Amino acid sequence: MAKQLNWLQVERTIRKNRLSLFSPQDLRHLLRGSDISLRFLLTRAHKRGEVVKLRRELYTLPDSLPSELEVANALLRPSYVSLLYALAYYHLIPEAVFTITSVTPRTTRRFEALGKVFTYHHIKPVAFAGYRPEKVGGRIFLIAEPEKALVDSLYFASLGKLSLPERLNISALDSEKMLALAELFRRPTLTAKVETLV
Repeated sequence: MAKQLNWLQVERTIRKNRLSLFSPQDLRHLLRGSDISLRFLLTRAHKRGEVVKLRRELYTLPDSLPSELEVANALLRPSYVSLLYALAYYHLIPEAVFTITSVTPRTTRRFEALGKVFTYHHIKPVAFAGYRPEKVGGRIFLIAEPEKALVDSLYFASLGKLSLPERLNISALDSEKMLALAELFRRPTLTAKVETLV
């Protein structure tokens, strides 16, 4: 039988487990409370400003906000940070990028959370590769490897869905890895474009 809970118990559990992001399902597993009561407590806490709602079923505490990169992974799963944001992260382009760009095998989406814009671009599941875990502030998020960030960007540029900056600093990238990653898309024009760069 599900036990009766109050918000103080829920908040204590969130902090004890160091959850920077959580859903009602996460709390149900930890607290063994009923789905209805946990949703009710979260709704009330959100109205009081004690939790921040990032999207349906995803919350955080206002005094321990996750990084935008951690949020990017959580808003739509599976996904990894890539494209222009990742190129800027690796200093492959000189421009600052304010929209957090990711790729996903799911449908293209856009979210606004924590005053930021998060966009997700659809790629074929077979090309959903070439990413790695990175740690920032003790938290792990998934981001494209530098070569994959460039190949993903070239792919969307070839579709006319992305404009690449003129200045690209790709001298340190692994050309063989770039070609192998381009092959995943099974798009000869993309492979040819990568070949001209390497």
